[in-house]
Amino acid sequence: QVQLVESGGGLVQAGGSLRLSCLVSGPFNNIVVGWFRHLPGKEREPIATINWNFGSVDYVDSMRDRFLISRDMTSNTVALQMNDLKPEDTGLYSCAARLVHVAGWEYWGRGTQVTVSS
Repeated sequence: QVQLVESGGGLVQAGGSLRLSCLVSGPFNNIVVGWFRHLPGKEREPIATINWNFGSVDYVDSMRDRFLISRDMTSNTVALQMNDLKPEDTGLYSCAARLVHVAGWEYWGRGTQVTVSS
């Protein structure tokens, strides 16, 4: 089964950048990996997804200006580059994986905390 471990979170000042990493292990064929975030007082929301085999990406419209998803097949990681961070971006960021033909996200990492100070 697919296992995911996030890293790269931390404390950053407003306007700064962070690069999160999701280490993926397990069967890679036909999976999609996504980044999500859970902000205080809000429901978890998607940020972006990437097809592991083809590298095709999809973004939530409100995220595409400041967030960039990418994958590195040599290190088996999916990165999320976050720029121009704002205090309202503070929250728990998680990666997840699912099979391409399955709608639900079956595999989740534990998440990494991002805190943006004003």
